[in-house]
This record gives sequence, C-alpha cells and structure tokens, in this order.
Amino acid sequence: MTHGVLAADPARATRGAARGGLANMAGSALAGGVGVVVTWVVARRLGQAEAGAFFSATAAFVLAGGVAKLGTGTGLVYWPARLRATGRDHLLGACLRTGLGPVVALSLALAAALWFAAPNDTLRTLALFLPLQVLTDTLLTATRGYRSMRPTVLVDRVIRNVLQLLTVGAAALWFASLPGLALAWALPYLPAAVLAGLAARRLYRAGRPTGATSRQVERRALRREFWLFTGPRAVAAVAQLALQRVDVLLVAALGGLGAAAVYAVAGRFVILIQFANQGISQSVQPRLAEALSTGDRAAANRLYQVATGWLVLITWPINLLVILFAPYYLRFFGDGYAAGTPVVRVLAVAMLVATGCGMVDMVLAMAGRTSLNLGNVLVALAVTIGLDVLLIPRWGALGAAAGLAGAMVANNLLPLVQVYRGTRLHPFGPGTRAAALLSIGCFGLLPQAVTALAGDGPAGLALATAVAVPAFTAGAWLLRDRLELGAFTRRNPQEAS
Repeated sequence: MTHGVLAADPARATRGAARGGLANMAGSALAGGVGVVVTWVVARRLGQAEAGAFFSATAAFVLAGGVAKLGTGTGLVYWPARLRATGRDHLLGACLRTGLGPVVALSLALAAALWFAAPNDTLRTLALFLPLQVLTDTLLTATRGYRSMRPTVLVDRVIRNVLQLLTVGAAALWFASLPGLALAWALPYLPAAVLAGLAARRLYRAGRPTGATSRQVERRALRREFWLFTGPRAVAAVAQLALQRVDVLLVAALGGLGAAAVYAVAGRFVILIQFANQGISQSVQPRLAEALSTGDRAAANRLYQVATGWLVLITWPINLLVILFAPYYLRFFGDGYAAGTPVVRVLAVAMLVATGCGMVDMVLAMAGRTSLNLGNVLVALAVTIGLDVLLIPRWGALGAAAGLAGAMVANNLLPLVQVYRGTRLHPFGPGTRAAALLSIGCFGLLPQAVTALAGDGPAGLALATAVAVPAFTAGAWLLRDRLELGAFTRRNPQEAS
C-alpha cells in the first residue's frame, strides 16, 4: 500500500483492519473461552497446591518462550510492512531469515537449559515443547507481516486451542498427574508448528517479486536496521511477559501455591481482554506501520482511534460484568476460590484504564520508538515487582493484584503521553467516547439502579443483565456511524481481500 492509496481512501485501511480484526476476535473469543475451561478442568481436577504448581510451570514456560522470540513479534510485522510501503519487496526473504534464524537457535538452547535446570518433571516436560511454541508464534507473526490474519486465527486461535481442550480433558479423565496434564497442555504445539510453517511458506512464495534479487550490502544494512529496531523490543517483550506471568510465580514463592491458584483463577478473565486486544491490534498493526512509514499521520490517527473505539465497545462491558458477577464467577471454579473476589475487581478496574488507552504500546513500537517502549515496560515491571514484594506477604493474592494493576496503569499512561508528544496521535476519537459512555451507562449505572431495587442476589443480577444487554445493543446500533461499525460489513468489490 502506498501513501497515495492511504490518503485517497483512508476508510479502506479501516475496512481491512475490521475484516481481519473480526475474524481474529472471533478466534480470540474461542481461545479465551477454551482457556477458562482448561483452567476450570485443572482447578477442579487438582487440589489448590497442585493447581498452583501447574499454573506456575506454564507461566515459566511462556516466559521462556518470550525470551526466545527476541522481540520478533514486532519486528516481523514492522519490517515487512515498511519494506512493502517503501518499494523494497525484494528484501522480504532476507528479512524473514534475519528474524527466524536467531530465534530458532535460542529456543533450542533455552529448551536444553530448562530441561537440565528444571526442579520437577512438570517443567521438564514443558521444556521439550519450547522450540515448537516459539516457532509457532514466530511463523504466525511472519504471516501477519503479510497482512494475513487467517493463519493466526485458524492455527493458533482455533486448532491449537481446540486440541488443547481435548488433550487436557482426556488427561484429566485418564491420568491426572501434573506431568501428564503438562504434556497434554503442550502437545498441540506440534501440529500448530507444522501448520504455521506451511502457511508462512505459502505466503512468502506468493508475495515474492518475480526475478527480483537483493544485493549483499542491502541485506547487511537490513540486518543491522532490523536488530537495532527489534533489540529493545526483545527486552521489552520479555519484560511484558514477565508483567503477565511473574506475579503468579511471586505469589507462589511469597504466599504459597494455594494463593497462587486463587490468583491465577481470579485473573483468568484478563486473558479474555488481552485476546480481544490482540484480535484488533494484530490486524491494525501492519496497516499502522505502513501509514507511519510513509508519514500519513491522518490515516494512522484514524486507525488508532477507530480501533480503540472497537476495543472499548468489546472489553468494557466484559470488565463491568466481571465486577458485577465476581463472587459467582469465582465459585464456578470451586468454593475455595471465592476469596479472590477483591482480586477480580481490582484487576477489572485496571483493565478499564488499560483498554481505554487502546493498543498504545503497539502504536509506540510501530512509530519506531522501541527504546521508549522498553523503558516503559521496565518501569511497569519494577512497579509490579516492588508492590508484589511489599504487599503479597501481607495481603496474598490481593497484593499481587494491586501490583499488576499499578503496572498496567503505568504501562499505558506513560506511552500514551509519549505517543501524543512524539506523533500527535491519541485514542480519544468520537467512537472511543461513544463506546465508553454507552458501556458505563448500560453495564455500570443501569445495573446499579436495577440491583438497588431488586437486590444484588442472583435474581437481581440476572434482571440487571437482561435489561443491560438489549439497551447496549440498541445503543450500539444507534451509534453505529460514530463507532464505524459499518466497516465490518461494507466492502468495495474492487478491493483485494
């Protein structure tokens, strides 16, 4: 896509992002639901201490994978988009090789280190699948660099998650040991890696310019520029994963495995919100990179604001409902988890702030400010570790929730200021404001009024939801133009898919 195309039809990028985002959000909803069910199976099948050990092991596994990916989750989207936008398509193959080679080598080295250093068979089992996890995620990132969301949706969101549900369910029925459940949880990465490789190969061959060759000096310059951009993001990606996972490990170490299980279960809804964020941001990301690389700030700002409006419209009702139904949501996993109600509410309020800023971390990275991005994540990580160490011994899981909430607020407000000062982009367009007010009115104020009259028991909450959902649906329909919901249905037949 060229600057001229973007400027001539700025709505085209929005429609493309909407179509890719809708498919990804549908897949993300499935993945998030599967994650909740898998958590329920583990929590119900194992005691709190064993469940805490399982969640701690999978957190360490994901954290190790984040280290191995070296920030290519951003680099392999940013650089292919930039190369296409600036007419350097002939370097796409060199770009993919630059990113994939070091990632594969490091994943194998970390898998070996994790195998020998693992304190138990559960983590040792997971170590076997670390290269497959890393390869799957990296190859799917490369397909998104070609603006194709289909492989991510089908392979990662649908196939891997459905297989994970089936294998964990079977393991829970037949051999509910910790290593057995870990094996069942990780096994779907094998077919996922194969399918991701086939998808990346197909897109690479289809997008390779005919007869184009690259010179060694160009490839050398690209490698240098790729890692100058991606290097800070590599550290930031690890710190970002640590933000999401280290709190579980700290609760296990400072508060015990039982408290870690309560915290992991209470925070499971956050994964749903993160999947929704990924569903939209992964579709917007390559288009935003192209707009910024050609200096089209108007198109970039439009994408950022419209996408944030969609994100708020989807996630704020979920957060507000979670706040309302927290005690009942937790009892779904077992009576012993109801103590996590304050944890749920603290995290839900923090997620309202985070999603209200949109995918600001990604916008900062696509603007090329990966060093600022790294600094923000390190500040947020320091906040969460500092608060965790201070508060977990006294408050247990609630202390960890306070630490994560503080980190989420810092990790969104800091880049929000930096994005505006550096690029004059901000997420607070008419769609964002409309989505926020509609969500607060229908799922915040309206349920409070209904439960004040009908009580806050199950019957009152059910009535409040029965009133809120149709009111929200009607409001979204009336505000559809301001929210640009037509982008999900309108299609110009001359546009490429």
